[in-house]
Amino acid sequence: MNNMYDKVVESRNYIQSKNNSMPKIAVILGSGLGDLVDAIEDKQYIDYKDIPNFPTSTVQGHEGRLVFGKIKGIDVLAMQGRFHYFEGYTMKEVAYPIFVMKQLGIEKLIITNACGGINTSFNPGTLMIINDFINLVSDNPLIGINDERFGTRFPDMSEPFKIELIDKAKKVANEIGIEYKEGVYAGFMGPYYETAAEIRSIRNQGADAVGMSTVPETIAANYLGMEVLGIACITNMATGIQKQKHSHKNVVDIAQKASVDFCKWIAKIIENIG
Repeated sequence: MNNMYDKVVESRNYIQSKNNSMPKIAVILGSGLGDLVDAIEDKQYIDYKDIPNFPTSTVQGHEGRLVFGKIKGIDVLAMQGRFHYFEGYTMKEVAYPIFVMKQLGIEKLIITNACGGINTSFNPGTLMIINDFINLVSDNPLIGINDERFGTRFPDMSEPFKIELIDKAKKVANEIGIEYKEGVYAGFMGPYYETAAEIRSIRNQGADAVGMSTVPETIAANYLGMEVLGIACITNMATGIQKQKHSHKNVVDIAQKASVDFCKWIAKIIENIG
């Protein structure tokens, strides 16, 4: 079965055979941000490894399963673990779950990540609403023959993160006392942490934060006609800004410390957009 559309349908059919809920909202959980699953009621898990044609997570801090359930009484689907280009997957494989989500009826997608801060007004633990992205990888999930059943050949990216969702996220944060920043996210290939020279270049391009995910999922979701909200957790300051060396353990630790406010915010956003 080589056809992408047929593979996606096969994945969808398997998931639907194991779960009968019909969520319209999905959340992708970044490294160390999986605690949102604790807020989900009536949980049902489906391991990635059991889903036909689905990739599997290889990065620490990514559980590797779909979680169906309810937040504030609203049906949701959470990806507890994502895929990265640096793991050796193609961009289409990285974004594959987004294609499946669309077939499952997902209309709104909240994408989260743990990333490095370039804007010096940020600190580790800062939560940032993503208002735009820069793709630093010379590849994306739409390269290749286009299947019009998914989307148009040349999708618009003038509003990759839905302004209406951004406004609602800000309103919710102000109501419940969550501090946040707003900025541009740059998607870097990795898996190494960027050099100081690369960070200077990325800063000159207008980025406030840099990470190794989010961009391919955002491109695919827009292509498929989904509305996207992006929220990043700044877990470290980028190379040349912070003095200490980077480690993935520190990234996960900081994300977990920030997860209380993060989970409270996401749950309230879901309640407001559901």
